[in-house]
Amino acid sequence: MATLNQWIAGARPRTLPAAVAPVVVGTAAAAAVDRADLALGLLALLVSIGLQVGVNYANDYSDGIRGTDGERVGPVRLVGQHLADPDNVKLMAFAFFGFAGLVGLALVALSEAWVMIPVGALAVLAAWKYTGGDNPYGYRGLGELYVFLFFGLVATLGTLYTQAKELTSVGVAGAVGVGAIASAILVANNLRDIPTDRESGKLTLAVRLGDTGTRWLYALLVLVAVAMLVVIATQHPLAWIALLSLGILWKPAQALRTGATGRDLVPVLAGTGLFEIGYAVLLAIGITLS
Repeated sequence: MATLNQWIAGARPRTLPAAVAPVVVGTAAAAAVDRADLALGLLALLVSIGLQVGVNYANDYSDGIRGTDGERVGPVRLVGQHLADPDNVKLMAFAFFGFAGLVGLALVALSEAWVMIPVGALAVLAAWKYTGGDNPYGYRGLGELYVFLFFGLVATLGTLYTQAKELTSVGVAGAVGVGAIASAILVANNLRDIPTDRESGKLTLAVRLGDTGTRWLYALLVLVAVAMLVVIATQHPLAWIALLSLGILWKPAQALRTGATGRDLVPVLAGTGLFEIGYAVLLAIGITLS
């Protein structure tokens, strides 16, 4: 039976920046049009975290029963390492999906943003289909697209819309920026797992691009995030302070440049997560002060 610490590790806390950052940026974009609502922002944050943890447990379950997690490095695999009963991990995944759904309904009711109900349902379905079901799209190289859409565009613009009842150019640029960084976290994760994914037939985008191509993709996604800062700074000049967050990427960039593999890439995931939080918080400060 898995211990409490193993269950917490199985939730993959290092991925939580991908859930927090879009809500921070979406709320800042609402503040830019004087419609920020911190209570609604808190509800959006709970929804985002619920979905993130749910998808992490769902991936643990689906990869584990397929036998693709047995030899991986990195975080605890509850099913793949036979630490927990697969049915319990699946139950935990749907418990967090259910939590996100209930809080999401409260958010929609209070904000009267009814269009978010089908969007939220689609997010849960996509979270399960990532590695679950008969034909998971995460095994076909589409995982980064899922992350960009749901932990970039949907999470950021959904947060903005529930508060401001409109979408703005600043919100869209911020959504693209945090979505690119969230995708970079997955790229780093899949770069680490190329050998085991290739052997198990999990054709992630990293497996398709190869080691060198995946490292270039990571750099491109970071450049996209920086480009979005330039766009936002044309309207909110103090948004430039978000460039300071690039300092967090110094060690991850060195690891990628020198060809680090396996466990040596684990700090790249943690560093990229911290970069996303730093990027979002500093961007929010810059937008608000501007």
